[in-house]
Amino acid sequence: MPLKELFLRLGLAAALGMSIGIERELRRKPAGLRTNTLIALGSALFTVISFELARVYGGGSPDRIAAQIVTGIGFLGGGAIMRSGSEVHGLTTAATAWVNAAIGMAAGMGNYAAAMVGTLMTLIVLVVLPPIENYFERLAGVDRRRRASDQGAPPQNPPLPPTR
Repeated sequence: MPLKELFLRLGLAAALGMSIGIERELRRKPAGLRTNTLIALGSALFTVISFELARVYGGGSPDRIAAQIVTGIGFLGGGAIMRSGSEVHGLTTAATAWVNAAIGMAAGMGNYAAAMVGTLMTLIVLVVLPPIENYFERLAGVDRRRRASDQGAPPQNPPLPPTR
């Protein structure tokens, strides 16, 4: 692959990952600018390597590495999900990492339109949907800080006594 094409694919993946990372950073989420940039860049690089291995050595299937990207990101996403009582946190962070890897893969394979449209759709979901979600939760009488299912429930783990 020509160096110019390599820079275009990896640069686009990094820029698109950054745009998602900036949104996450502004909302003070744990996976922010660097994490999302690296997820997109790494996915793009693995995709480029996969296609180059198939081209140079013949045979083989470039989709095998793509499948491993999905598995690896799933593992990272699983680590981002936390449960506290009946509350689950980190699902959007995990889903963002997952879709960000797909964006990086699209850029890495040279499908720039899919990468850019995927990024645009992801940003719409992350920016536009939270206020709509909050509206419907208020309409249903659900307080995001303390859902009705948690009211009156004893804490899962009692606080530890102070240490000396």
